[in-house]
Amino acid sequence: MTSAEGLEVRTAAGAVRGRAEDGLVVFRGIPFAEPPVGEARFQAPRPVASWEGTREAYAFGPPPPQEAGFQGRAAQPAAPTGDDWLTVNVWTPGTDPAARRPVMVWIYGGAYKLGHSGSPGYDAQHLARAGDVVVVTLNYRVGIEGFALLEGAPANRGLLDQVAALEWVRDNITAFGGDPGQVTVFGESAGAGSVASLLAMPAARGLFGRAVAQSVPGTYFSAELARDIAVEIGKEAGLAPAAAALSAVDPRELPAAGERLSSRMREYEDRWGQVAPTATPFSPVVDGEVLPCTPWEALAAGAGRDVELLVGHNRDEYRLFLALGEQLGRITGEQEAAALRLFAPGPDGESAYRAAFPQAAPGELYERVQTDWLFSMPSLRLAEAQSAGGGRAHLYELTWPAPGLGGVLGACHGLDIPLLFGTYDADLGQLLFAGAGVPDEARALTARFQSAWTGFAWTGDPGWPAYDAEGRATQVLDVTPEVLPYPEEVSRRLWEGYGFPALPLLK
Repeated sequence: MTSAEGLEVRTAAGAVRGRAEDGLVVFRGIPFAEPPVGEARFQAPRPVASWEGTREAYAFGPPPPQEAGFQGRAAQPAAPTGDDWLTVNVWTPGTDPAARRPVMVWIYGGAYKLGHSGSPGYDAQHLARAGDVVVVTLNYRVGIEGFALLEGAPANRGLLDQVAALEWVRDNITAFGGDPGQVTVFGESAGAGSVASLLAMPAARGLFGRAVAQSVPGTYFSAELARDIAVEIGKEAGLAPAAAALSAVDPRELPAAGERLSSRMREYEDRWGQVAPTATPFSPVVDGEVLPCTPWEALAAGAGRDVELLVGHNRDEYRLFLALGEQLGRITGEQEAAALRLFAPGPDGESAYRAAFPQAAPGELYERVQTDWLFSMPSLRLAEAQSAGGGRAHLYELTWPAPGLGGVLGACHGLDIPLLFGTYDADLGQLLFAGAGVPDEARALTARFQSAWTGFAWTGDPGWPAYDAEGRATQVLDVTPEVLPYPEEVSRRLWEGYGFPALPLLK
């Protein structure tokens, strides 16, 4: 496996050479599409040009242009620069084409405006070894480049990048020891929203047979809302919301326009409603073409019937954002009431929440309703829609609390990433395990995550029963994992019947 032959692989575009790393062969920064600059700016990804000779695939490709949030994380290595944003990375136990190992394709999160497959937290070596699988990670355009709805450009370019990467996997992964007929896409947060979108996209059909969605966001934009947001982005840049106009701005400078708008989105609550407090003006757009409808509508109609789904969320999702915003323990009664009025379903949502959680401490429902609206109920509803549409779904909830900062973060958003990848000291893991080290419980949970996720990639079965409307079987991931009826029954009943439609522009 570590011979020169094992390190060199021929792709459809040309030969690449990887490195032997602790029993794996690793390839980084392989382009799957042409750099989306110049005439290709704001367009669908274009096939990569062939190259002569052997290309060294030793370093991650540069991250797509984005706000400072990515580069500003603690202990983040200096990111490479250049226009080759659209690249893939491969971790494989061996490059024998006859091996036909399952392939797991990771899609990062980051509010659809941040992220890079080269982030240390997504180092896939432990996952590839633990499950004897091939792991692929990819870059896709984020922010204005990937998701703003612009005149003269296709919608959801970031999602189209993901489809192009999956086509690269289909066409090339056999040479890396993988099986193109056994592909699992998996992602967290905006990555899970991307996975859910792929399930609904005609262009992605047949490119994967299994999907894992970790903490699915419920935010999908109507075309009317996305156009209105794009107008405001254009104003921040001093230009029309059109591909031709914005192409005049350097891609590395354009994210500042989105960042300025993010900082004052609450000013638009009368027009943008629930989107305004999220501080991200980007989400997949239900444009009727690239994304014909919401994932919940698509799955309920049977779009995922031939795809096996693993989906779930963390118990205390929104607490991470309270901590990052230094709001823990500081939510006022007015803030809580406003959040309940804005996010709780139905005309009597606030009173329904207060009645359903009579013992809630002051400020607790502020977190609860946003956890439910943003992540937990959309994730649950995806499992319900898949089951209703004739497909199979397995549901989980992570309830083990992060040990960092004295445990105040609970089972918050993003905790599943260091547990799954075993990257406790990277990216968000630095906060989640701050001052606590890595307890044995975390390592045991990592083994459980990796066994379930890679087992699902091999067989379609993560090790617990499928979800259905009668038993609502849910794998609870904690010190002692157990299968229970869905634990957040109070919230489930509050949201019963809510369809998570594309968010409207308020007239």
